Amino acid sequence: MSLDSDIIVDRRRIRRKLTFWRVVAALIAIAAIASFALIATPGARGTFASAGSIARVQIEGLIRSDSDRTQALERLENSQAAAVIVHINSPGGTTAGSEQLYDSLVRLKAKKPLVVVVEGLAASGGYITAIASDHIIAQQSSLVGSIGVLFQYPNVTELLKTIGVKVEEVKSSPLKAAPNGFEPTSPEARAALDALVKDSYAWFKGLVKERRGMDDTQLEKVADGRVFTGRQAIDLKLIDQIGDEKTAVTWLVEQKGVKKGLSVRDYKLQPRFGDLPFLKTAAAVTLEALGLGSIAHQIGQTGVAQAVDRFGMDGMLALWQPAASN
Repeated sequence: MSLDSDIIVDRRRIRRKLTFWRVVAALIAIAAIASFALIATPGARGTFASAGSIARVQIEGLIRSDSDRTQALERLENSQAAAVIVHINSPGGTTAGSEQLYDSLVRLKAKKPLVVVVEGLAASGGYITAIASDHIIAQQSSLVGSIGVLFQYPNVTELLKTIGVKVEEVKSSPLKAAPNGFEPTSPEARAALDALVKDSYAWFKGLVKERRGMDDTQLEKVADGRVFTGRQAIDLKLIDQIGDEKTAVTWLVEQKGVKKGLSVRDYKLQPRFGDLPFLKTAAAVTLEALGLGSIAHQIGQTGVAQAVDRFGMDGMLALWQPAASN
């Protein structure tokens, strides 16, 4: 019996060591793939734009200020690309980040023919991005619009009362760091925030009115925060044409004199580590191969990265946030 017990203990010890080295091997493999991506992927440096081709730029996910993206678009301005197709699939993001991206695309448009294709969504800051172009194409079922501005903040006053915690503060004036979430928002603080939102909203509406050539009546129909399908948006002057990338290429040839038959090649803006979809796939495959499929499944299901990304945005938001269903 003693010998059997020793064998069982030894087997358990070996199994634990094997699991440990599997995890180590997985981490090394993921790190190697990440290093290769940052070194070898053209998009990581934003430098891939061949002469005699049309550059394809992807704007996806939450939009925030990004100096690397700005520099990549500036390099594209001076590249040999014949034209640019910007694909957008974004619910928006911060107002400042959306404005920065809009300005970058306007400068790019001054150097090269540029057209926007809405993949699935161009809402709020995503729509600010889209109207940098003189021509917007969307699919019939794409969603565009959500013209509006949002300022959100949590208030944990009641929670603090429940657990018996009080936050003390000394500040130079009543509106300093207001709202702070630790006390009820004062009427003065709410009025100050309301003024911020209204001012940014007026800027957003003015931009849409100017860029889309709308009068006040047309603008009011689309500026109440709703999103519209591509079919609706074309009649409301939010977009110009129903179609896809092929439609965009045809428009560039017919309206901008771009040479017919040019290939369309990716010009990726510098991604954050978590934005590399192939890296996530490689990590999952590696974990599966090492017998750690349950860990890969948990990582994929938690959505931790997406949640952190959204809650990490500060300031005024131009963001479409549909209510989550239970």
